[in-house]
Formats: sequence, C-alpha cells, structure tokens
Amino acid sequence: MTSIAVTSVGDVNEETLEKIQQHLRGALHCETRRILKSPRPEFAFDHKRMQYNSSLIMRDLLHHPCGETTKLLALTEVDLFIPMLSFVFGQAQLNGNIAIVSQARLHQEFYALPPNRDLLFIRTIKEVMHEIGHAYGLIHCINQDCPMSLSTTIQQLDKKGSLYCQNCTALLKESKQSPSLDV
Repeated sequence: MTSIAVTSVGDVNEETLEKIQQHLRGALHCETRRILKSPRPEFAFDHKRMQYNSSLIMRDLLHHPCGETTKLLALTEVDLFIPMLSFVFGQAQLNGNIAIVSQARLHQEFYALPPNRDLLFIRTIKEVMHEIGHAYGLIHCINQDCPMSLSTTIQQLDKKGSLYCQNCTALLKESKQSPSLDV
C-alpha cells in the first residue's frame, strides 16, 4: 500500500496537518504519517522577490528522512515562486516523491478580506490533491471541477472540487505506484 509522509516547512497549524492526513487517507485510501518538520527555509528566500524559491525547498526535502513512505507532502505558510512565474500555490515532481503546498495565497487575508478558516482548509485540500496528483504522475486535466485542472488564480482554485474526476481516477489506478482508489 502506498503511503504519504506529511510535514511542514516552517510553522503550519497542527489541526490543518491532521485534517490533510485524514483527507488523504479517505480520498486516496493510503496510509499517512507525520514526520519532523523543517525550519523556515531562509536558504530559499529571494530578497528581490520577497518570496521563497520552491525548487530549492524541494531539493532540500529530497534529503528529508521519510523512511518507507512513497511520497512526501510538505505544507508551508511562506509565499512560493519558481523563476518563470510570479508565484505558485504549490509544486511537485511529476512522477516523483516530493510535493509542496503553500498556504500564503490561500488565506483570505492575502486578498484584504476577512479570515475564513473553512475556506482556507478547502483551498488547501484542493491544492494538496493537485500536487499529490502530479507526484503520482497525473497531468493537468481539462475538467475544471477536477483538482488536477490548472489554476493560476484563486478564483480558478475556488471553482475546483477536491476529488479527482473519473478520468484522473482511472489514470491513477493504472499507475504502478498508485494508491488503491475506489471509483
């Protein structure tokens, strides 16, 4: 059975981490376990952009001890970027072992709106499912309800669902390393 190690890079709400684990267990029928968190990734901070380079953080996570887990999911509160984009909600290695999701732009407060913990959690789940999907080999989906659809804005993210569409579920089941999904 596949397993996903869940960690944080910097400080992330413990309740959120536990809820993420619960959702992954239910949605992907996989084992999850928590591993030691990493400190805030100052080595990846870009002073010109005032953001953190997600590729550098992912490279560092490759050396994070995960034991026998299949995938490593890291959550962070820092604002992420890759050099070719102004920001990313998350990043993953396609067919790889590492995925990272940032909650920085998932907070309503980022958009000068009142806090909404429920909406933050829903957005986080959608982005977690998207990045873990990439780690399992899924590419962007044309079904806009699927969490694997491309979202470059918070509005696009909000329109998605939190469970894979029938096509992505079938592709995931065909994968050699996939979780044991039920359609």
